[in-house]
Amino acid sequence: MTAFRWQRATLTTLCAAALASVLGGCAPLLVGGMAAGGVLVASDRRTSGTQLEDEGIELRSSSRLRELLGDRGHLNVTSFNRQALLTGEVPSEADKAAAEQAVAKVDNVRTVINELAVMGNSTLAQRSTDALVSGRVKAALIDAQDLTVHAFKVLTERGTVYLLGRVTQREANRATDVVRSVQGVQRVVRVLEIISEEELARLTPKPAASTPAPAR
Repeated sequence: MTAFRWQRATLTTLCAAALASVLGGCAPLLVGGMAAGGVLVASDRRTSGTQLEDEGIELRSSSRLRELLGDRGHLNVTSFNRQALLTGEVPSEADKAAAEQAVAKVDNVRTVINELAVMGNSTLAQRSTDALVSGRVKAALIDAQDLTVHAFKVLTERGTVYLLGRVTQREANRATDVVRSVQGVQRVVRVLEIISEEELARLTPKPAASTPAPAR
């Protein structure tokens, strides 16, 4: 199986896992080292230390928000390179502001991007649709072939697709064009850190040198 087909097959599995997670209320499923909605660790352009920090930010932030709001609202915290993205729904502007302040005080958080909507919670059907849209977006990024899908973290809330990652301006513009054409995408929000082409070259793993065959 080619690498391209393997990515496609893996993504299909992840889409099913993401949908099952939404429908069953299960924890995110890890398949082949990649989390649904996440990125391959080996291909991640963050340092391993930053990846661990981001995981800690998400866990601590979610805990604080549960203590703060309880069952009021539906909130998600997604951290990438210590930028904490808040998405979901809360019942009031006061809750929205309080959630941002709580996450801003979490250790290692550099910036909070508050995309919480003041409205009733999204329905199970809406969340299922969002999971499918995220799957279509990842498939479209793979189909583009001139993009590295694992450089992007994809999150969808009520038809709005959030793109996170460390990418060049060229990659950011290309990905935005690709995602806008995906069925079900109503809006694209870029939470991207722009790096230079030179930095990208430094971050890109070099192919392993082939070992010459022994002489006979």
